[in-house]
Amino acid sequence: MIEYVDRRGSHSYKWDSQEAQDCLPLWVADMDFKAAPAILKALRERVEHGVFGYSLVPDDYFDAVSRWFSERHGWNGISRKNTIPTIAVVPAISATLKARQMALEQRGEKRPLRVMTFTPAYNCFFSSIANMGAELIECELRDNNSHFEIDFFGNCEDAVAKADVLLLCNPHNPTGRVWTRDELLILSGMCETYGTYIISDEIHCELSMPGHDYTPFATIGAEPDQYCVFTSASKAFNIAGLQCANIFVDDEKDYDLVNRAINIHEVCDLNPFGVAATIAAYRYSADWLDEVNKLVYSNYLILSDTLRKQLPMLRLTPLEGTYLAWVNIESVLSDQCPTARDYSLWLREKAHVLFNPSEMYGAKGYLRINLATSPEVLREALRRWAEAEAGRC
Repeated sequence: MIEYVDRRGSHSYKWDSQEAQDCLPLWVADMDFKAAPAILKALRERVEHGVFGYSLVPDDYFDAVSRWFSERHGWNGISRKNTIPTIAVVPAISATLKARQMALEQRGEKRPLRVMTFTPAYNCFFSSIANMGAELIECELRDNNSHFEIDFFGNCEDAVAKADVLLLCNPHNPTGRVWTRDELLILSGMCETYGTYIISDEIHCELSMPGHDYTPFATIGAEPDQYCVFTSASKAFNIAGLQCANIFVDDEKDYDLVNRAINIHEVCDLNPFGVAATIAAYRYSADWLDEVNKLVYSNYLILSDTLRKQLPMLRLTPLEGTYLAWVNIESVLSDQCPTARDYSLWLREKAHVLFNPSEMYGAKGYLRINLATSPEVLREALRRWAEAEAGRC
């Protein structure tokens, strides 16, 4: 049911960028799978219409989003009234940070917004915070070997107390954590105590491994004026290029602020293909998504087994969600390759494989590996990696 596509020569950022030439690229976070049949059908029908002008977002769109999250994740209450469609999650984050800055100024506080995020963090969090002129507060997650965790009553509480906004990634990119309901409840209570607003990026919400269930932040009972949530079908259904996402804001005053910021940033007009694809994804593509999750987990097991047998000095972080593996490579760093960035460049040169180094996520000593590819591509990349390491000894 899942069809692998050779993307080389298709103007793919992942496969055709200069960095990816002559490499197997397991880096940029999109998939090498053809979109679900229902999505392709919806796009063909939209093409046949033949006119691609400015479009309204129809009621069918909001109904599809609402039904999906209600039936699949137990998140009820999504409607046109609390949903702001936008072109993508990252621009939406930037616009919402602008809205929080405006809220700060309305209270008479003329200073930069203070934004906390857990590190390692999705690299665009850093650029969004910087581009909005906000102050970054980093809160390092603790690697306890079995998974990454929040040090709630250590560095977390100190950071929350200083911050105006917590920019949360749920599930977490790049560590692959799926935050539990209990963790989110503690975090919500702490943010409520200190008056810290939560922006929850939940773009990876459909990608959970066996034994781990995504909890929408909106379902834990936080006050409506404490948070907003971002989602998109883009990551799970491999339609990021169609530019379509949603912001969910239950508080009326916050809704108006975010909506204004979205319009100020001119990221409010959706691509009609994104609308059609999202409806088809949420209405007709659940079985396809289930197969994707199975394939990603199977690839994770291939990675785990290969590292254990051929690269045992490396440590794989258990994958709970996303399709992004997080590997500790501290044991292979050296004077010649002192950082993950140096090591990734060495692998690109010697093994012709391309992974993301952890420095871009605000951490040292890890690589991020995209598992949303064919088992054959993954096995070949790992063979090259092991061969390169054996040759270095």
